[in-house]
Amino acid sequence: MNTSSAWFYWALLSAVFAAATAILAKIGIQGIDSDLATLVRTAVIIVVLSAFVWFTGKWSNPLQLPAKTWVFLGLSGLATGASWVCYFRALQLGEASKVAPVDKLSLVLVAVFAFAFLGERPSLREWSGIAMVAGGVLVLAIKR
Repeated sequence: MNTSSAWFYWALLSAVFAAATAILAKIGIQGIDSDLATLVRTAVIIVVLSAFVWFTGKWSNPLQLPAKTWVFLGLSGLATGASWVCYFRALQLGEASKVAPVDKLSLVLVAVFAFAFLGERPSLREWSGIAMVAGGVLVLAIKR
């Protein structure tokens, strides 16, 4: 696999797993609190990912990571946790086919944040696609 296009396949797999997450979570949260469901999901992720990192030989001492890495990964973890809590609450209250597309508004926000904070400059074609995603979210979210 060409490394310049490898990101696409990983991103596509991420989308497939994210779709499965929405459906499996919607089924799994029936009859329980969404915050408890988020905790259970997080515990499973910790166990599975720890085993994966260990068995693939990628384990190293996290205490040796630079302070900047800890700060930004810590902030990212807090944002992830907040996102999961909100996502599971939304799934519990709404239809998965409506919640998941609104959640994907994150694509639009990532583009805006990457522009503002990382200096990324999407092309006019890419901005057009981002605008279409935003429009699609609005079409799905607005009631008739």
